[in-house]
Amino acid sequence: MEQAPPTEPPLELLHADEALLVLVKPAGLLAVPGRGEDKQDCLAARAQACFPDARVVHRLDMSTSGLMLMARGDEAQRRLGRAFETRRVHKRYVALVDGRLGLAGGGWRTLELPLACDWPNRPRQIVSFEHGKPAVTRWRVLAHDLPPGTTRVELEPVTGRSHQLRVHMRALGHPMLGDALYASPAVQALAPRLLLHAWRLELEHPASGAAMEFECPPPF
Repeated sequence: MEQAPPTEPPLELLHADEALLVLVKPAGLLAVPGRGEDKQDCLAARAQACFPDARVVHRLDMSTSGLMLMARGDEAQRRLGRAFETRRVHKRYVALVDGRLGLAGGGWRTLELPLACDWPNRPRQIVSFEHGKPAVTRWRVLAHDLPPGTTRVELEPVTGRSHQLRVHMRALGHPMLGDALYASPAVQALAPRLLLHAWRLELEHPASGAAMEFECPPPF
């Protein structure tokens, strides 16, 4: 049986102005509505209940927590959508992965592995050099053994493929703790949720062009 989405707080708002909203999505809540009456509760719907002009410009997986951006009005949605398409919105995540990965303080590294949908097992994604679309992730090690036997990593998706960060970490042999799709049962059991959090956003304001930065430390 699926766990019910969290209800408290109903909406965590980090920033609001005439053109955009910056929200904090809890793990377990859909970003946008799913199929079926039981999947209509989502961050977008909660935001639109308070801000009727709120528009979706990107998504986070249901299991992922952290910063999510929404536009206010069609023009802001168009401008922010274009900013995402041209990679002028920069997102960073923190994750806890199984095992010891790399060296702490070793600087950023780049992983390029094309991804495709695993159709018989969707929504799972797989690395496929024959059918996959380009997927690029920058990553660096922040710390080891917090908790024991794990690595804390910072991740920056250069491209935005579905489940990209989760699949790329698994491809390195270090799946994320609590990942019900890509980790073994033993690694899933190490955490009550997927330990992946969108902690930082950098963008230009869609109306003024001013540089904006937002941060939300991970809850793990």
